[in-house]
Amino acid sequence: MFRYTLARSGFGVLAFRRAYVLTRFAHSAPKNEYRPIKKVMVANRGEIAIRVFRACTELGIRTVAVYSEQDTGQMHRQKADEAYLIGKGLPPVAAYLHIPDIIKVAKDNGVDAIHPGYGFLSERAEFAQACSDAGVMFVGPSPETVRKMGDKVEARSLAMNAGVPVVPGTDAPISSLQEAQAFAQTYGFPIIFKAAYGGGGRGMRVVREYEELEENYQRAYSEALTAFGNGALFVEKFIEKPRHIEVQILGDKYGNVIHLYERDCSIQRRHQKVVEIAPAFQLDPHLRDRLHADAVNLARQVGYENAGTVEFLVDKHGKHYFIEVNSRLQVEHTVTEEITDVDLVHAQLHVCEGRSLPELGLKQDKIRVNGCAIQCRVTTEDPSRGFQPDTGRIEVFRSGEGMGIRLDSASAFQGAVISPHYDSLLVKVIASGKDLNTAASKMSRALAEFRVRGVKTNIPFLQNVLSNHQFLHSTVDTQFIDENQELFNLKPTQNRAQKLLHYLGHVMVNGPTTPIPVKAKPSSTDPVVPPVTMGATFDVAMRFLSECPWKRLQELRALIPNVPFQMLLRGANAVGYTNYPDNAVFKFCEVAKENGMDIFRVFDSLNYLPNMVLGMEAAGAAGGVVEAAISYTGDVSDPMRQKYSLEYYVKLADELVKAGTHILSIKDMAGLLKPEASKLLISALRDRFPDVPIHVHTHDTAGAGVAAMLACAEAGADVVDVAVDSMAGMTSQPSMGAMVACTKGTKLDTGIALEKVFDYSEYWEVARGLYAPFDCTATMKSGNADVYENEIPGGQYTNLHFQAHSMGLGNKFKEVKKAYAEANKLLGDLIKVTPSSKIVGDLAQFMVQNNLTRAEVEERADELSFPLSVVEFLQGYVGIPHGGFPEPFRSKVLKSLPRIDGRPGASLPPMDFKSLEEGLRATHGDDITPEDVMSAAMYPKVFQEFKEFTANFGPVDCLSTRLFLDGPKIAEEFEVELERGKILHIKALALGDLNKAGQREVFFELNGQLRSVLVKDTVAMKEMKFHPKAQKSIRGQVGAPMPGKVLEVKVKVGSKVEKGQPLCVLSAMKMETVVNSPMAGTIKAIHVTPDASLEGDDLILEIEE
Repeated sequence: MFRYTLARSGFGVLAFRRAYVLTRFAHSAPKNEYRPIKKVMVANRGEIAIRVFRACTELGIRTVAVYSEQDTGQMHRQKADEAYLIGKGLPPVAAYLHIPDIIKVAKDNGVDAIHPGYGFLSERAEFAQACSDAGVMFVGPSPETVRKMGDKVEARSLAMNAGVPVVPGTDAPISSLQEAQAFAQTYGFPIIFKAAYGGGGRGMRVVREYEELEENYQRAYSEALTAFGNGALFVEKFIEKPRHIEVQILGDKYGNVIHLYERDCSIQRRHQKVVEIAPAFQLDPHLRDRLHADAVNLARQVGYENAGTVEFLVDKHGKHYFIEVNSRLQVEHTVTEEITDVDLVHAQLHVCEGRSLPELGLKQDKIRVNGCAIQCRVTTEDPSRGFQPDTGRIEVFRSGEGMGIRLDSASAFQGAVISPHYDSLLVKVIASGKDLNTAASKMSRALAEFRVRGVKTNIPFLQNVLSNHQFLHSTVDTQFIDENQELFNLKPTQNRAQKLLHYLGHVMVNGPTTPIPVKAKPSSTDPVVPPVTMGATFDVAMRFLSECPWKRLQELRALIPNVPFQMLLRGANAVGYTNYPDNAVFKFCEVAKENGMDIFRVFDSLNYLPNMVLGMEAAGAAGGVVEAAISYTGDVSDPMRQKYSLEYYVKLADELVKAGTHILSIKDMAGLLKPEASKLLISALRDRFPDVPIHVHTHDTAGAGVAAMLACAEAGADVVDVAVDSMAGMTSQPSMGAMVACTKGTKLDTGIALEKVFDYSEYWEVARGLYAPFDCTATMKSGNADVYENEIPGGQYTNLHFQAHSMGLGNKFKEVKKAYAEANKLLGDLIKVTPSSKIVGDLAQFMVQNNLTRAEVEERADELSFPLSVVEFLQGYVGIPHGGFPEPFRSKVLKSLPRIDGRPGASLPPMDFKSLEEGLRATHGDDITPEDVMSAAMYPKVFQEFKEFTANFGPVDCLSTRLFLDGPKIAEEFEVELERGKILHIKALALGDLNKAGQREVFFELNGQLRSVLVKDTVAMKEMKFHPKAQKSIRGQVGAPMPGKVLEVKVKVGSKVEKGQPLCVLSAMKMETVVNSPMAGTIKAIHVTPDASLEGDDLILEIEE
């Protein structure tokens, strides 16, 4: 240790050696055999192995690592001078417990000493003895001391003999459940099981009620057996809410024992330490002295040598109780090193060589505390799921550094694979400062700098601990975490860049996430004018574009503050395809208005007045401009078609004006409005309502749209809808340029310069190329006047055309259109707008698929299995069509099924938005907005899938259209702006080969740094067998809460289970977890067997109610 101090003081190498030699000869320490250590093996793994290797290197000692078959890629074997495989063919933990292999490697390779680290064999007396028998030094206490201290019952006895107070407990390890029951009957609950031959929280279980005793005994025994090779337990009375204080001791071969002050390890979960502090904060000085004295006296009594820790519990009255002695180096030894400036590993090695503590300059009166140190154990655990271990590949790792920060790690690097086989510790972060608050401030800053992607960590939880008022200004006890549930209000990490790389990689491997109707590539040319944002139907934004429609509205409103925005409202169906409770429609309109919507174009697919009036009232109550839209069908200029006559439309308009509409609209979705009909209808409405603005919307499927809109304008319409030239025609709207040109110089002159229209059109012509896979011209080459016969709405016409081609029925599209017309007649000649148009389309496809004529459908209506949409329409779920339902067709289809009379939504109970929001927060976290609640209310499944998508792939709305649809090309460089001032520079580098897990590694350069993501190849995986995943949306499917191994299945198929009943036991990272039933029911299927290895969310079993 003296050498270490001189080196830190800046002595040169020669001065260092001279000072050291003179000091040794000048010392009056007792004579003892000195055995210099030239080569050290660490019989351990991970960060503690590396910690010892570094100390050895500083002392000029050669290092040897051992590793299991599962650890071939671990960093500790690379940090050593030599590394050797042990435990070939053994399970991961068993490899590091295999004493013969370890001793053989040591003897075969000239190892002088073995350092056990912590855990594994560090407290196994037989290992220390095996080292001694092999002539290899054991860096730790003597085998006899390890045995005494490892046997917690004997350690208790020694403590009592030394006058150290202990907690009431069994005199010897128990060997049966009956002994535990007898102890509980004597001392009462709560009690605690502890592993007799190991620590670290393994095999430790608190039992508060008799009913929990057997299960916890079994779990504690199993954990202890797995972790330490011996399942022996002892039982103690459990002290409620104590502080956990431990004293660091150091002894030599000459009977010298000193303490290096204490550490407060009270912040724990599952009896495992999370945050450690040295020295203990606000500890009574007299109590501190007693703790130090008891620790040293106990160590002296057993002739303790080397480093160790004496652990105590301090109750709320200030009484302390001995728990155990850890005869090894502790995980948290680092904080003691920081406040005392004593390198404990150096000291361990020197003591093992035979040097005395005084010779090393380690005298009690020379040990001083300097400031405060905090250690945080950063683990790959998910605090939001009960600290369940997470596994996987670290895709990104960036640590916090700077003044006052020390990092001890092993697996913390990009590309490291975190397996379920070992402890979840990723890196130990140690912060030092003049006091607790200074150290906590440095720690908080360092943790905030960390970026760990690919696996979950407890960093957000640690940040909450460090900012907790009780932690900073008072004392904490072992119940601190349990009693401060606000610590689990975790700030979610954004991880936007890596998620976007995952998305781009997914598209590069598997193709677009959005279904592509035809095999056409987006154009490689981007528009050259400033970006213009297009709109999309509410669900399409989430379903296909993976964007939040509310966010799009908010951004547009901010960019365009002075132009009115209009939306379509499907009456009582709001923006959905089904009926909603009345309060849901009103709430939707309220939220839409708050987000910037101005005009609500309200319609109903059947022109069912009660549905329309509800939508109008909702829009009006929200403060919006109400535009009542009449859906148009038929032909008012044809005297032979009287169902939807001119009188029908005028009468309906009269009712809408009486209901309070601000604007009247004609919604001609199929483009059926001919010029003559336009003149008749608009003239009649203008004469009837001279002061009400009239708006006309049509489609140009037949090619007569411009003529029809000119006729509407001549007849008195105030607004007609058009599309920019490059997007006009066919199933779209009439040409804007044509309307502007045709009205120029007339009383209807728009005042718009054609040059501006051409510039606007040029932009959209290029933009349209980006959407080539969705362009109707991929399958349609012209408009078609047969729309006057089949009356298919423009949007649906395109969709049906795509569907026919994708199913190989492109040459039969004529039959599909004919069937559509026949289906319409079967249903009573409906107005065809979503969702009524879908009902007609579903029936038409049903007829084509089953080769049925209209007459055959009518004749066999009572025996055919019709599409659900058709059945629900006939039941009345959409509303009542003009002229009523077709009979006897309706009765034959429905038979005894229930029917709805009147407005479908009138009988629905109000929606509980508070409950919905609570459910969303429980599922997706606390960043749920009122807009999210409305999205979930309208489209529960779509919203759920959207949230899952964004959780996996991030904000894809910041990608260009081509990148979103087609992904980047290899070697392509591009920029992605996440937000103002945050721009990612990305280059696609390479696409890897398929691995055994059905994945491909995709390589990128992100901001100049190499990044890679693993992407499942969905095509390849269809040919490979994988364990099924539990679907969160399917009630009764129980998935693995964490990766691990199945230890026990507690139920059988057909078993009746209650909610909370144990179903199976999993083990991961030496910790066992009981999977409980989420519901009461019957076991339908079991998908696992004991010893099966599972990944997170793998399906365990299925329960049916």
